[in-house]
Amino acid sequence: MKIKMPKSYRPYTPSRRFMTVMDFSDITRKKPEGSLCVHVKKKSGRNNSGKITVRHRGGGHKKKYRKIDFKRNKDYIFAEVIAIEYDPNRTVNIALIKYDDGEKSYILAPLNLKIGDKVISGENIEIRIGNAMPIGSIPVGLNIHNIELKSGAGAQLVRSAGNVAQLMAKEKKFATVKLPSGEMRMIDIRCRATIGQLGNIDHELINIGNAGKKRHMGVRPTVRGSAMNPCDHPHGGGEGKSPIGHSGPRTPWGKPALGLRTRNKKKASNKYIVRRRNSK
Repeated sequence: MKIKMPKSYRPYTPSRRFMTVMDFSDITRKKPEGSLCVHVKKKSGRNNSGKITVRHRGGGHKKKYRKIDFKRNKDYIFAEVIAIEYDPNRTVNIALIKYDDGEKSYILAPLNLKIGDKVISGENIEIRIGNAMPIGSIPVGLNIHNIELKSGAGAQLVRSAGNVAQLMAKEKKFATVKLPSGEMRMIDIRCRATIGQLGNIDHELINIGNAGKKRHMGVRPTVRGSAMNPCDHPHGGGEGKSPIGHSGPRTPWGKPALGLRTRNKKKASNKYIVRRRNSK
């Protein structure tokens, strides 16, 4: 598997020196399919009361949401890939497919999926990149992505650029899947998954380079807690540059910030985790 290096520039400014961008060589179409786009109002990190619940959000370039088919439940009808597009809402590229009955849809673009390829979904179909089927129909050892947690609810796992999971075993009603984080999890064999690894694998090599690009992405500045007053952050206060004054870093609300397990010990789905991602 050959990894393409991102595009870089001559450093005519200090911020350009280490900045890298996608080369977009895989993109075949610039404008999205209008019928598959919806307008999403910006929330800027605020809830229905107008209070900021997610910090450092706001601004950003105007964009429309592309409706992705995460369910892949249009069975036994072939669809042809007619375009590979950029999606500003996610790290992976998306593929525009057209079914034999004329309907169009967006799916996440797997690695090596090309224009003209045919994809299909359903049980006991051909094992081919881009095809979606229940996990029970997938041979053990295969790479998969776009995995459902509940049958028919749509894919929730392994949806980012370059991500891939591996089907490790199948036993009775459950299959054991190794996720990109290293977590081993049991998933119902009726849940659907798509064959292959997700594309745009060089996304992790991108260096943002300057603050302006983050503002285009809708991210506002982040201030260090140690630069604040003690009334604003547990790290704040002191004369000059002071230590944080705690045994470990804290969140603005006083909770431990690194290493603390926040998953509910009584969560019902804990029984499906065979091995946690951070277990040794």
